[in-house]
Amino acid sequence: MMKEFISAAPKSTSEFAEGFNFDVLRPFYDSEVKAVMNKMSSDDLYHNLMAYLWKGITREEAIQKALNINSIREFQTTYMHHAIWSIVNSSSTGLSWSGLENLDHNKSYLYIANHRDILLDSAILQIILDKEEFATSEITFGSNLMEEGFITDFGKMNRMFMVRREGNVKELYDISKHLSAYIRYTILDKNVSVWIAQRNGRTKDGNDQTQTGLLKMLNMSGGKNFVDNFSALNIVPLTISYEYEPCDWLKTQELYLSTLHTKYIKTPGEDLNSIIAGIKQPKGKIHVHFGNPIKKELIEIDKIGNENEKIKNLTQVIDNHIHNNYFLHNVNYIAYDILNHTTVFEKNYSAEEKINFLNYVDEKIKNLKGEVDVLKQLFIKMYSYPVKNKLY
Repeated sequence: MMKEFISAAPKSTSEFAEGFNFDVLRPFYDSEVKAVMNKMSSDDLYHNLMAYLWKGITREEAIQKALNINSIREFQTTYMHHAIWSIVNSSSTGLSWSGLENLDHNKSYLYIANHRDILLDSAILQIILDKEEFATSEITFGSNLMEEGFITDFGKMNRMFMVRREGNVKELYDISKHLSAYIRYTILDKNVSVWIAQRNGRTKDGNDQTQTGLLKMLNMSGGKNFVDNFSALNIVPLTISYEYEPCDWLKTQELYLSTLHTKYIKTPGEDLNSIIAGIKQPKGKIHVHFGNPIKKELIEIDKIGNENEKIKNLTQVIDNHIHNNYFLHNVNYIAYDILNHTTVFEKNYSAEEKINFLNYVDEKIKNLKGEVDVLKQLFIKMYSYPVKNKLY
C-alpha cells in the first residue's frame, strides 16, 4: 500500500530538528493546496503551460481544473505525471526501471542520484514511484531555479524544497546545517523519501561522481556515530541512464570553454533554456535503476579511524553503485571504442550504428564555437565515460 501524504507538519521529537524553522524550506501541505491553486490559476504563465500540455483547453476549463485540486497527490497525478509521461512518450523510445523490488513501500529513503537533466531526473523518478504504488519523494531544487511567484509555487506543489547555494562561508555553513536537519527530519519524522543529486549541478562530462561535501552536509545533523547517522537515512544510490544525453551539445560548449580556463558564466534565462531543451530533445531509451540501501558497507567503513576517510570511502561506495548500475547503450560502447582507438566492444554495435553516431556528433557540434577536433573529442568522451567507470 502507498503511504499517505501528510496534510500538516508532524511534531518533531528529534534533537537535530530543534531550533530550525523548516517552513522556509518545505513544500506545501495538503491543507495549503486550495489557496495556492486559486492563486496559480490567475497567473498567465499557468495558462500558457496549460495551453501547451492540454491542447484546446479554454481559460475557464484551466481555472476549473486548478480549483478542483484538493491535495498534493491530486496535483502530481493531474498535472505533473500527465506532463512527464507525455514528455517521456514524445521524446524517448521507452522508459524502463529495475531494483524497486528491493525497497519497502512503507519506508522512506534518501535517493542519492546521478544528475544528467535539470528537470527530468527527479521528475521521472516520481512517475515510476507512482506507477509502482510508492509514495513520491520530496525533491531538492537549487535556489537559482526557484524564482519567487509562480515557479516557486509550482515547484513546492510538486514536493520540491529549496537549496540555497549562495552566501559567505558562515552563511553556507548555516545553510548546510539547516538543510541537513530538514532532510533528516523529512525522512525520520515525516517518513517521506527525498531525492538529492550526488553533486551541485549536472554532470557535464559523463563522469558521475559524488561530492564529499554532500555527505559531510548530511552527517552534520546526525549527532550519533557514523554508522547510525547514515544508516538512519536509508541511502539508495539511484542511477538514470539516457541513451542520448540531454543537452549534450550545450554541455560540450561549456566544457570547451572550461578547457580555455575561462570561468563559465550563465546568461540570463540559460537554466530555463536548458530545461526546455532537455524536455524537447530526443533521448532514445531511458533506464532508471534503484540500488540496494547502503547498510552493510557502513559497518566496514566504520572500521576506518579517520572521519574524513570514512566519508571518502562512503562516497566511493555510492559511486560504485551508480557506475555499476548504469545501463550502457550502444552509443556508449561506440564512443569508448572511438575515443580509445579500439574495437573492444564492436560486438555491441553495428557498423551502421557507428556511422549514425558519428553523424549525430557532427550534427550536434556544427554550430558550437571552438576547435572542431576538441569539441568532438569532448562530446564523444561524455558518452564514453560510463563505460570507463564500469570497467574500472
